Amino acid sequence: MTVLVIAEHDHGSIKSATLNTVTAAAQIGGDVHVLVAGQNAGAAAAAAAQIAGVSKVLHADGASLAHGLAENVAAQVLTIAAGYSHILFPATAGGKNVAPRVAAQLDVAQLSDVTKVVSADTFERPIYAGNAIATVQSADAIKVLTVRGTAFDAAAAQGGSASVEAVAAVADSGQSAWVRSEIAQNDRPELTAAKIIVSGGRALGSAEQFDAVITPLADKLGAAIGASRAAVDAGYAANDLQVGQTGKIVAPQLYVAVGISGAIQHLAGMKDSKVIVAINKDAEAPIFSVADYGLEADLFTAVPELVKAL
Repeated sequence: MTVLVIAEHDHGSIKSATLNTVTAAAQIGGDVHVLVAGQNAGAAAAAAAQIAGVSKVLHADGASLAHGLAENVAAQVLTIAAGYSHILFPATAGGKNVAPRVAAQLDVAQLSDVTKVVSADTFERPIYAGNAIATVQSADAIKVLTVRGTAFDAAAAQGGSASVEAVAAVADSGQSAWVRSEIAQNDRPELTAAKIIVSGGRALGSAEQFDAVITPLADKLGAAIGASRAAVDAGYAANDLQVGQTGKIVAPQLYVAVGISGAIQHLAGMKDSKVIVAINKDAEAPIFSVADYGLEADLFTAVPELVKAL
């Protein structure tokens, strides 16, 4: 039994979601191989070889893989899929784009958002916005999984000594083309990798007040900034800051929810945080049901006082 992990990388380094996925792969058992598909991604392949628990890195390097187009990456995975019992993707935008294509071509059922490995063929995954956990057993010869990184500890990025094997890159499928990238510049930690997150909700009332209240607290804590869907829909915060079932799934060491009522969809995205602090003037707000520390207060008074105290 050999497990293949599809690495997320920026061609120069391995992204943290890959480390969590390697941990899940190790729990399945057998050898763990990692595929690094990209262009001029030798540094990323070398970094993957250092991950503890990885026995082999497959490095596919070619122009067709330069921008991670899903059709091309899926085709690359399919060239080597037959040699593996399990193929694991991080449950990120990239992983969710490629995994269904691979599963469909292999004619197997995809297991999505796996949060626990019970055995080599049995896994747990959340359903109904995280209100229930389904235990799923797969009889497929090759099991295709997306792994929710927040449910698994990251594998050590150093300490491994895997071999790196070059594999031929696939030709461009011609089904899609890269046009351009618009990369947002942000001095703050990336939301899904941040150890501290301060999130704001609709109670902040406007984009100006969102910035005036949330930013000083995040600055003091060195935190990433998040938002509820209600705040994003109201235009208070950018779409890429949304935390929740239809946004980003996070599990920082500290999550501070400011003016967030705690709709079930939001809780699904942050309830695995190690410590949750909620500030809300509504004593009946659902967010208090998952909070380790709750402060029933007017956020416009409490947060500036907290910033001053810090």
